[in-house]
Amino acid sequence: MASADLRAELECSVCLNIYTDPVTLRCGHNFCRVCMDCVLDTQGGSGGYSCPECREKFPDRPALQRNMKLRNIAETFLSAQPESEESGVFCTHCVDSPVPAVRSCLHCEVSLCDKHLRVHKKSPEHVLCDPTLSMESRKCSVHKKILEYYCTEDKTCVCMSCYVIGGHKGHEMESLDEASEKKKATLRNVLQKHLTKREETEERVQSLQEHRRKVEEEAAGDTERVTVLFRDLRRRLEDLEKRVLREISGRAERISISIRDLEIKKEELSRKLRHIEELCNMTDPLTVLQESDTGDLCDTEDGDNEDSERHEELLHDGGGLGVAGVLHTGLSDIITEVNVYFPIQGAADILLDGNTASNDLQISDDRKTVSRSHRKQNHPETPERFQDWTLQVLSSQSFSSGRHYWEVDVGGSDNWRVGMCYPSIERGEFQSLIGWNKKSWGLYWGGDQYSVIHDWEDTPLSTDLSSNRVRIDLDYEAGRISFYDLCDPIRHLHTFTTTFTEPLHAGLCVGGGCIKISGGRGEM
Repeated sequence: MASADLRAELECSVCLNIYTDPVTLRCGHNFCRVCMDCVLDTQGGSGGYSCPECREKFPDRPALQRNMKLRNIAETFLSAQPESEESGVFCTHCVDSPVPAVRSCLHCEVSLCDKHLRVHKKSPEHVLCDPTLSMESRKCSVHKKILEYYCTEDKTCVCMSCYVIGGHKGHEMESLDEASEKKKATLRNVLQKHLTKREETEERVQSLQEHRRKVEEEAAGDTERVTVLFRDLRRRLEDLEKRVLREISGRAERISISIRDLEIKKEELSRKLRHIEELCNMTDPLTVLQESDTGDLCDTEDGDNEDSERHEELLHDGGGLGVAGVLHTGLSDIITEVNVYFPIQGAADILLDGNTASNDLQISDDRKTVSRSHRKQNHPETPERFQDWTLQVLSSQSFSSGRHYWEVDVGGSDNWRVGMCYPSIERGEFQSLIGWNKKSWGLYWGGDQYSVIHDWEDTPLSTDLSSNRVRIDLDYEAGRISFYDLCDPIRHLHTFTTTFTEPLHAGLCVGGGCIKISGGRGEM
């Protein structure tokens, strides 16, 4: 009865099974993690969250706290449950009403309950085992005797006859208990590894769930900003369209106005021509001399320069150039508006620190290129300098906050590694190489395999680089260092996630040839 009561307490109210990885809500009720995640995902579309048991409401998606104590109790309870009822093995002698068997006798080939077990013979030939319906499987198929030994050479269970006179004579033998304990020890090691992997998987799930919640929170703000931005962009594009169309139609209109002005001027010139001809045809000299407006009639340069310039301007106004000017200026203003809402991350201006370079490396004058030199450079010894064999150099800049990226051209080297590291990285030990310690993260090419490496853990990449340019992204607050192949389109290679405890420097290692830092100057 107590077992039944405990089972009821250990049942998830959602799936009605014993808890699997139980989690606790703020109200105190427990559920399987998978069950609770499904419930919250379903509730997410309704605009609110609540406990499936007490209906307590939560304004935001509640955090799920793991209940380790309850999980241990549930696993202990399941492991302590008798398997006889599930296997359907009952006492052979209890014919009136079935009673679950607690042991089976291989010699008598019967199963026994507690009561009949107490009166069963205890002589050595009566071998007792866990309740079973298949007693033949516990006996030798050749000699029909009870299996008592384990042949380590053939990896099979054998009887005494197999051991003494059968095909296993002379083989190394172990008792079943001894062999079983050895196998259990192996299985316990495997179990521990699986438990560790499950813990790591659970941590990754929790990390991604937490990241998903942050992304969902950010998405709400981004959605609002995008909505406002596109409403403004549509208005700006409509205004720009009107300006461009006005510019297009205005060209013909300006020409029409000039034609009209020139027609008026032509009529005025025609009037003057007629008047002058009349004066020239007069025979009375007094009338000719007394004409009052001959000065106006003789002015032949009135507006000629302005008309000529206007004519040339209209003939060579470039047509589409004016349209393009309005269009490009308007679009540039729109891009500026987009950058206000969503600023573009700038590239960090990385310069190499010659005081850290090993003596086998040569740094260019602009401090952007590092190359392998076959002649010692005889750099002055400094505490920051790497030993010669490391072939490494760090950046003079360090990053302790914000988001940054830098790019590097690795096409000139046949053996390299690039990445980021703490300034406290070793400078002379074997563990000072980028990625061969807990203080650095790197991307590596050794001539036959691309891989990422940190804390001696080398992870091969599934594909090779498609270009000779690599981009390294740093998000300090988020604890992320990402590597990208700058092919078209850009391809993500790997992301390290951790919590940074020191400023970070860019790091380069050149086994041969040269590496060049590329990318423009950006905000630091």
